[in-house]
Amino acid sequence: MRSLFVLLLGAVLSSLSVQAREERPNIVVVLCDDLGYGDLACYGHPKIKTPHLDRLAGGGIRFTDFYSTAPVCSPSRVGLLTGRSPNRAGVYDWIPGGRSVHMRVSEVTIPQLLKKAGYATCMSGKWHCNGKFNSPQQPQPDAAGFDHWFATQNNASPSHENPRNFVRNGTSVGPLKGFSCQLVMDEALTWLKGQRAKDAGQPFFLYVAFHEPHEPVASPKKMVDAYEGLAKNIDQAHYFANVTNLDAAVGKLMKALKTLELDQNTLVVFTSDNGPETLLRYGRGSRRSFGSPKPLRGMKLWTTDAGFRVAGIMHWPARIQAGQVLRHPVSALDFLPTFCALAGTKPPEGLALDGASFLPVLDNKPIPRKKPLVWVYYNALNKRRVAMRDGKWKVLAKLDIGKQRTVNTQNEAQIKGATLSDFQVFDLSSDIDESEDLSSSHPEKLAELKQRLETHYRELVNGSHVWGN
Repeated sequence: MRSLFVLLLGAVLSSLSVQAREERPNIVVVLCDDLGYGDLACYGHPKIKTPHLDRLAGGGIRFTDFYSTAPVCSPSRVGLLTGRSPNRAGVYDWIPGGRSVHMRVSEVTIPQLLKKAGYATCMSGKWHCNGKFNSPQQPQPDAAGFDHWFATQNNASPSHENPRNFVRNGTSVGPLKGFSCQLVMDEALTWLKGQRAKDAGQPFFLYVAFHEPHEPVASPKKMVDAYEGLAKNIDQAHYFANVTNLDAAVGKLMKALKTLELDQNTLVVFTSDNGPETLLRYGRGSRRSFGSPKPLRGMKLWTTDAGFRVAGIMHWPARIQAGQVLRHPVSALDFLPTFCALAGTKPPEGLALDGASFLPVLDNKPIPRKKPLVWVYYNALNKRRVAMRDGKWKVLAKLDIGKQRTVNTQNEAQIKGATLSDFQVFDLSSDIDESEDLSSSHPEKLAELKQRLETHYRELVNGSHVWGN
């Protein structure tokens, strides 16, 4: 009788354990590369067709005030994975291949934390968190906590079509047939199906990082042809088709989740690493950069909102009410503390986090932030390289130093000694394109926001990593 009781108790406990695991949501982050704020139909683009993303937004939340962690790719990705301003990790700008800059092993990432909490983890797409990719000299995606990874260092090469620079778990794959976003999604879904076959009750974290629509842009002919007469030239048609192609890849994801009966309890977050590239900014290499920042001011590499205010869509039928359009500011910095809460674990202790849990937003409540959102991009194209979003307020400020790509022992004293000046203040609730500077007409608010930015800017600069020579 006693042995029977023990067996029954064990079965009950085992069942409860499986149930507890299944109640925690699966988490999928889909990150685009250089997608403009106005590039999706559901964000107002008059010509680009994005039916799958429109449906995703209609079934969940479309955010009007969603922010990336930087106005350029490498720091944006590092900030997303760590929940910290990328400056703290020493990643201040995009990382060329072969460079010594990288996301150090001391950083604590989302996949590491979720893996410890029992999640299976996979990364597929653009990595760009180090210079020495697939080398023992620097940490790779597996060191960041990914069980399985299929990635490139930076862009798909020679273009999105038939790339030949992917690496799978440390082994070069060689030439591939197809388009990058579809290849990236197919790899992610192949891993997911295999993972479910091994352990159907294990929750998962899937990070899908598209290369699209970053240059060099290439798109399927049928999709390009569909924009004949809508686009002003073949290059613009390729860009429009590029966004439609990544939309189709998202449709493939949602279809697979439904087929696997995972769609109800999977949180899907769709966003971009930064704003759109400027057409012909670096000559013919950017001839297909037709991304739209509208109605925002600026572009990628700017600290006005077009640099890092991006599309943000969340879908989770078990938790999120459909059909919402919300204006609460949310940042990719918020992913780490939120995902930890959903997984039943805690963020790392002793590390300064710059985000906060976005769970209140799912109930249409603002995020109670202990600190504002602050961006410091030393190589910005606009004059004011420091920015802050605090509630409805946006602040921009100049620095009395020249442009910098990184912080090392040679320029550390200069950067840490730099002072903020020439402040501008905007009310984004009524001035989305930052056209009306209120610094003169609202002196008390200027003084308050100036002091707030000074405090958090100084804390960030003093807590940022300094590289050796």
